[in-house]
Parts: sequence; C-alpha cells; structure tokens
Amino acid sequence: MSEKKMTSSRRHHLKSLVLSVAATWLEKEKKELVVAKEAYMAEHCPAPNLSGDQATLMETCKKIHALIDKVDEERYDLEAKVGKADKEIEELKIKVVDLAGVKKPALKKVRMSADAMLKALLGSKHTVNLDLRANLKQVKKEVKEEPTEAVGDWRKNIEDKADRKKMFESA
Repeated sequence: MSEKKMTSSRRHHLKSLVLSVAATWLEKEKKELVVAKEAYMAEHCPAPNLSGDQATLMETCKKIHALIDKVDEERYDLEAKVGKADKEIEELKIKVVDLAGVKKPALKKVRMSADAMLKALLGSKHTVNLDLRANLKQVKKEVKEEPTEAVGDWRKNIEDKADRKKMFESA
C-alpha cells in the first residue's frame, strides 16, 4: 500500500465540505429543538382560559401556581442529581490521576550564568550586573615575621646554649 500525502488544496476542500455539512446539521438540530420545545409547551402548558368570572380565573391561577411549584421541585431534584454526579466525576478524575501517577518530564541541563538567567526571567528590566565577587570584602594577608634570631644555622644555636650551660656551671 502506497500512502500518498494529500495535497493542501484537497485537504482544504475536504475540510470546507465537512464544515458545511456540520453547519447544516447544526441548523437542522436547532430547528428540531425549537419544534420539540413548542410541542412540549403545548402538551404540558395549555393556554389558560381567561373567559369567565372571577372565581374561574382564581382557580386557573391556583392551577398555574401548583404547576410552578411542581416544576420547581423537579428542577431542584435535577440540580441535586447533577451536583452529585459532578462531585462523583471529580472524585473519579482524582482517582485516575492518583492511579496513573504524576509523571515528571525529563528536564534538560542548561548552562546559564546568573545574569543570563535573571535576564531571561525578568526580561529587559534586568540591568544590574550580578558579579558575586565584586561585593566580597577584600582582605590582605598579613605575613608573620619570625624573629631573626631563631632563624639561622642550628649548630650556632647549640653553641650559644653550650655557653649558657657553662655560665650556670661556673656559678
């Protein structure tokens, strides 16, 4: 089977045909909905008979109020069912996410300086140069000076100490 790519003009033509068919279906569906709504209203809500005396009109009003109360009860029940179903759907979605687990995408290592990162985050607002070493306090090392007497030939020091030893022995 050789699979050839469809040309863009053919694709656009087919897409326009599909959209036109869908538009006619939507219009037909709207008309059917209007007809169904009129049929329902004719069946469930007959036109009130306004001819007659005050007593018949009062009774007609009472019937209409009873119908309104009945419709309100049905609407309340349906709202409660829909709310319950929505909560159940949300719980099931949470369960699906928990079962599937949250997958973390693999992150790429990016080598960026702190300046480049701040510029990327803050945009052109970032003009401060972030040189971390510039703010450090500079301290000069002090070199300890050792007494010059101690530095020297070790044999000389032994001779000096030998002289001291003689001094104590003679005393």
